[in-house]
Amino acid sequence: MDLRLRDRRVAFEEVEVAALVRLEHAVLVQPPVAAVVLALRRPPRLAAAGELLLLDQQVETPYRDGGWTVRQVVHHVPESHMNAFVRFKLALTEDNPTIKPYEENLWVQLGDIPRTPIATSLDLLDLLHQRWVALLEVMKDGDFTRPLVHPAIGPITLDRLLQTYAWHGPHHVAHVTTLRQQRGF
Repeated sequence: MDLRLRDRRVAFEEVEVAALVRLEHAVLVQPPVAAVVLALRRPPRLAAAGELLLLDQQVETPYRDGGWTVRQVVHHVPESHMNAFVRFKLALTEDNPTIKPYEENLWVQLGDIPRTPIATSLDLLDLLHQRWVALLEVMKDGDFTRPLVHPAIGPITLDRLLQTYAWHGPHHVAHVTTLRQQRGF
C-alpha cells in the first residue's frame, strides 16, 4: 500500500461518508483518494443496517413514483459495482479501453431479481468491496489517472470512476432510508 494513502486514511476515519464525496449535477468535488477508499468500505454496512429490517411487502415498494422497488435498488448496487470493478481492471491492464455500458433498467427486470434474497446481494456487495479495496490499496497515485472511455460519458479517469462509485452506494441507501422515513417503515 502506498504510505501516503495509509497516512491519509487515518485522518478521515471519523468523517461521515456524505461529507467525503458529493456528486452534484455531474460535477465532482474531489476528496483525497484515501477518503474515497474509506467510503467504499462503508456502503455495504450502511445498506445492511437499513434494508434487512424491511418486511417482504415493503421491499416491493418503489422508492419513488415510477422508480425501482427497494428490492431492485438493493440488487442493482452490487451489479453496478461489479461492472465498475471490472472497468478498473480493464483500465489498469489495457491502454484507454472503451468499456461496455449495460442496460441497468433491463437488468433489474430480469427473473433473478424477485427470486434472490436481499441478503445475497448485500453479502455480494460486501465481498466485492473487500476485493475492490484490496486493489485500490495497492494502486499507485499514477494509476488513478489511467483513462478509459465510457461511450455515454466520454473519456474519464479511474479517479473519477472511483468517486462516482463511492457516491453511488450512499446515494441508493438514501433512496431507501428516505422511503422508510416517508412511509414509517
